[in-house]
Parts: sequence; structure tokens; C-alpha cells
Amino acid sequence: MRDQLFPHARLHALTRAICERAGSAAREAELVADNLVLANLLGHDSHGVGMIPNYLRSLKAGTLFANRHAAVVRQDGAYLVMDGQFGYGQVVAHEATQAALARARETGVCVLALRNARHVGRVGHWGEICAAAGFIAIHYVNAIGFAAQVAPFGGSDARFSTNPYCTAIPAAGGRPPLVLDFATAMVAQGKVRVAYNRGVEVPEGALINHAGRPTRDPQVLVKPPYGAILPMGQHKGYGLALVVELLAGALSGGGTYSLARIDQSVRNNMLAIVIDPARFGAGGFVQREIEAFQDWVAASPPAAGGEGVMLPGDPERKTRAEREAAGVPVDARTWEKLLAAGETVGLTRAEALNIAGANR
Repeated sequence: MRDQLFPHARLHALTRAICERAGSAAREAELVADNLVLANLLGHDSHGVGMIPNYLRSLKAGTLFANRHAAVVRQDGAYLVMDGQFGYGQVVAHEATQAALARARETGVCVLALRNARHVGRVGHWGEICAAAGFIAIHYVNAIGFAAQVAPFGGSDARFSTNPYCTAIPAAGGRPPLVLDFATAMVAQGKVRVAYNRGVEVPEGALINHAGRPTRDPQVLVKPPYGAILPMGQHKGYGLALVVELLAGALSGGGTYSLARIDQSVRNNMLAIVIDPARFGAGGFVQREIEAFQDWVAASPPAAGGEGVMLPGDPERKTRAEREAAGVPVDARTWEKLLAAGETVGLTRAEALNIAGANR
């Protein structure tokens, strides 16, 4: 069955309505909807509205709490430690990011550690907020509390999560920021879920089954016996995943992955380093070098049969323009789960279809 297309404003309204019915205050529902729908617009459906059923299950299980806020645990100069108190990641990461920016404006740099946040969504979102404010941001995020998903290089079973890394660098003169945001695994777990929902295979070399053998079947991450995702770049991606796990989990105080911490709470820990490039002085040298080097790289002649060089963040901006014009695609299985999730909090299908414009 083909994907159904929805205007992004309609998806935003539906997501907001479900969150409010589930107990979120209006501002919280708005932040969650902003984050999820933007992920869909940018082409990262793995981090989009398809996450709502999972969130509602977590609310019911008591592992996610509506209307919780990030609490300051420690402030020490440029260092800031905050606890998300198992609130919506879209809320507590937003609050932590704003606090880090405020501190970086004073000190020139802030090292933020956020622990015990629920799913913080697409990590690039937080980098983009920093870049829009004129700051460089580097993020390391781990996830604990649920079954591991990624096998170490040379191993045959899952030992940690997809451990995303992000760096965002602002640009002047109306240029878009450079946003490098990726899972250290071959694919994000959510992209495997999307492939399963759409009934398609994942790329070659991304997964192994429960016996450690290569497979393209996304079911190995959805139904037992479970397999694992492989690290990107073999030993290089594996090494980066370990660095992310240690920096995010240990420095935040939220913990690194272990069987002892599996309680189905599915929490993220994040280490973010926010830097004011203006503090380096040099009369605009930093900004000129950033822009000149990007121009130099982008001017490389296109490879045979290719469309030319794209900078980090360009593919997302291209997809956003396309989806704002044509609509956001939602596969049939995800749409059905979204409607069913709404019903669990008292939003009837008729109401949901009307909000989403699906009955027009």
C-alpha cells in the first residue's frame, strides 16, 4: 500500500491533540509536535510522528511522565549538569539547551550534561538551535534501559544502542548551518522500524540475525529471536560509539549500557559542548575560514552520474522543501498505529481523521 501524504500542519495538529489528550500541557504538546513533525519534514521518519505510540505506552507504564522539567543538579562555571526527571525529551532537552546557551553567552563555552531524559528525538534539532543562536555545538547521546541494538565490531550480539553524534556549525550572511548528525550504527533503530512497517529490506551490511549472520530483514530488530545492527565504518564507527557511550553516560551520571539498567524506561543521556566562536577573536577569521572551506569542498565537480557535492544538512533541507510542497508521507502501518494510539487517550478516529484532513 502506498504512503499517504499529509500537510505538515495537519500532522502537527494531530500530534499536539494526542499529547494533550494524554495529559500534556499545551506548551509541552507544542514542543513534542514541533520536534517530531520537523523530523518528518527533514526526511527522518524514524524520529517523527511514528514515535507517538511508543510514548503513550511509556506514559501508561510509568516510565515517561508528562509535564516534567529539567532540573539543575550542579552549576560550576562553564559546567552544567541537569536531570530530565524522565520527562519528554523534547521538553527537557529544549530546556537544557536554552540553559546551556545562556551559560555560554556568559562564559564563552558551556559543557552540558543531561541525564534521565526520555527520547530526545533527532539530535540535530538541538544542534540547529545552537547554530541559529550563533554557537557551535557538539553532542554525544547514549540510550539505556532497554534491549541493546548494536553489536560491537568483531562481535555477534547487541551490546549498546545506536549512540548518535552531532556537530552543528553556524554560518553568517544568511547561509544555512553545517549540521552533521548521524547514528554511529549503520542505520538508526527507528529506520529499521520504518523499513519493517513499509515491508522493505534494509541496506546490505546493516544487520545480523540472532546467529550473527548477515541479513536484510528488519524483522530481526522487531520480533524475537533478535539480531543486531552493525556499527558504521566497521572498527571506526564502533570506536566512536564507545566514545559516545562513555562521554554521554558516565559524565552525565545517567550511566552507560548494562543489563542491570534494563527496566524498559528507555532513557537518553546527553553531553553537549556549546562554544561561542566569537570568543576566538581574529577579526572574523574563524567565520571566513568556515565559509571559504565549505565553498571549496562544494565546488568539487560532480562524480560521474552524481548530482554533485552536498554539505551536511543539505539533504535535510532539500527534503524539507519537497515535503512542505507535496506533503509528509506516512506509511499505512504507522498511520494505523497512530490512530490506535489516539484512541487509547480518548481521541476517536473520526476526530483524528478530521484533524489530519484524511477524510477530505
